[in-house]
Amino acid sequence: MILSLKQYFGTVFEDELIDEINQVGTLRDIPANTELMDIGEVIKGIPLVLSGAIKISREDVNGDELLLYYLESGDSCTLTFAWELGQIRSKIRAVTETNTKLIMIPLSRMELWSERYPTWRRFLFKSYQERMDELLDTLDSIAFDQLEERLWNYLLEKYRVTKQNPISITHEKIAQDIYSSRVVISRLLKRLERDGKLHLHRHSIQLISPSVT
Repeated sequence: MILSLKQYFGTVFEDELIDEINQVGTLRDIPANTELMDIGEVIKGIPLVLSGAIKISREDVNGDELLLYYLESGDSCTLTFAWELGQIRSKIRAVTETNTKLIMIPLSRMELWSERYPTWRRFLFKSYQERMDELLDTLDSIAFDQLEERLWNYLLEKYRVTKQNPISITHEKIAQDIYSSRVVISRLLKRLERDGKLHLHRHSIQLISPSVT
């Protein structure tokens, strides 16, 4: 595990902190589509993502799901740490989007390391700010963007994260992620197909010349 830590976080954390993470962290290789945490569960640690991608989503009172953001290599969901300090159970669902390698860090080390290591403190603040920015982007998208644009941006982000084209996904799943209905999503996908942006297949969508950064 120490080699992976140095590869992904060697320029972020000092050597002493790398050694402590190696001692107390748990390295996990997790297949795609595995639920790591559900809404309402007690938070026991935070992940340091080495590779892969984790989808973070929220659920309303009706059980509808909304995609919030993805965690990728070098990321951590420090919002879970903030919630734990407030003695609140998880408000998000975390599911691996692709095969993912991560290190789980016990929550008991969070405050200790924040006091002991300046790099860890800066990492937590930076991660927290990034997650909040992504949440605000999601809210802005829901409030201001046209649904067709949100759908297209969702597909581009899906392609960017998974590196898959065609994208294996159902219309129902897209509707759940961007807070719409399957009928509306199917209609918009057909419009995008007529516009020459994609081809629709059974349980998959092929983007035509996708361009993402």
